[in-house]
Amino acid sequence: MTPLCESPWLASTAGRPVFLKLECVQRTGSFKFRGALNALMRLRASQRGDAVPHVVTASAGNHGRAMALAARLLGYRATVFVPRDAPRAKVDAIRRHGADLQADAATYDDAEAEGKAFATDARLPFVSPYNHPDVIAGAGMIGLEVFERLPNAGTLVVPIGGAGLISGIAIVARSIAPAARVVGVEVEASTAFLTSLRHGRITRIEPRPTLADGLGGNMDPDTITFEIVQKYVDEIVTVNEEELAEGLRGLLREEHLVVEGAGAAAPAAVLAGKVRGAGPLVALASGANIDLERLLAVAGRTP
Repeated sequence: MTPLCESPWLASTAGRPVFLKLECVQRTGSFKFRGALNALMRLRASQRGDAVPHVVTASAGNHGRAMALAARLLGYRATVFVPRDAPRAKVDAIRRHGADLQADAATYDDAEAEGKAFATDARLPFVSPYNHPDVIAGAGMIGLEVFERLPNAGTLVVPIGGAGLISGIAIVARSIAPAARVVGVEVEASTAFLTSLRHGRITRIEPRPTLADGLGGNMDPDTITFEIVQKYVDEIVTVNEEELAEGLRGLLREEHLVVEGAGAAAPAAVLAGKVRGAGPLVALASGANIDLERLLAVAGRTP
């Protein structure tokens, strides 16, 4: 269980109590460890044989790091595909956990396509960072923890990349607290879900570079998360790069929290006044895996 901490700093902006759910202090530095471990434990329970099991995934970095550690803990071999510009902190951690790293893809979308093709050719299970029911279920535990600690939470603010995180949380919220609002946050540089929802179908976009590298890219054409978001997420808002940077700086300055760009997205949306509603608000600080050089640059210093 990760901490749920009140934030007077954000409350003064939002005009309501604000709490931060600190997935940035989760093992491997992000919420992704929940889904990765759950998926591999479920997979192990269904497999037989003496050979070392082997799994494949693709990632912008955090899911790959989580899968690499979960695989090592459970005796799996893992192959992880990431884009060549994935943050060094995430890439180095994947290597340290002993995974076979493939980092030649130009973009996350390319890494995902290469990983799925490799898994198909080798007849190995591919564990998507978002399009996988056990990964989504693992992320849903965050919602359970929030409502256990704060039953009257009125709004949950959650970053959206592939939407595995918000899918799990939204399903739990609708089951436990149907009156609570679930608000997703995308970055203006990559609005795959907002664009697709406006068209009523999954629509490809051209992602632009963003501080929130974990939120960039397109979704699988057959992802189960799109319908979940359609059904259970109340609203999606966007933040721009300066708002992301200000959120990151504010968390560092006011809360003494180190987060990556994606981890700052939900607090940044609150800070920018983009989240409506009443009652206590919970914003996820979803990850902390940022390269030191980038952190210092955003904080206003040079390394």
